[in-house]
Amino acid sequence: MSLHNDAVRVLEGYGSQGDLRQTYLDHLAGHPDGMWRDCADGHITASALVIEPETGRVLLTLHRKLRMWLQMGGHCEQGDTTLAGAALREATEESGITTLRLLETGPVRLDRHHTPCAWHLDVQYAAVAPPGAVEAISDESLELRWFAYDEVAGVADGSVVRLLDAARARL
Repeated sequence: MSLHNDAVRVLEGYGSQGDLRQTYLDHLAGHPDGMWRDCADGHITASALVIEPETGRVLLTLHRKLRMWLQMGGHCEQGDTTLAGAALREATEESGITTLRLLETGPVRLDRHHTPCAWHLDVQYAAVAPPGAVEAISDESLELRWFAYDEVAGVADGSVVRLLDAARARL
């Protein structure tokens, strides 16, 4: 199964955000290249909020280009075979935590936003970090920092707050 086909399967099975979900499906139906950053009309991206439920905190990255506190994530790559795998790869690469696991419930949210390269149609997951996980900064980040759940609204935008709320609801 191709990554494009996996994305369609995942989105068809996602039971929330009906209008936005349909926008994603329409994009994929009209763009065979809709998974890749070369698609100028926008592309599917995969992200994951790294969460440590036992301590009630999340790991955010101060994104190097956007200069915003965000969840880990980004563009799909040719070697990715599933959206979940792409989200886990991105979270692992950007957090440095190799023992992350995705919640088995699938995506927790969708978020469409414009970036300097194009529209991102982000499929957002939650990745659980084991207690005491130690992060390691990547080239894509200016900084990594753990935040208590109640601190997130003070540092991140509404999309990250909504993602945190959705992830906590799934735990």
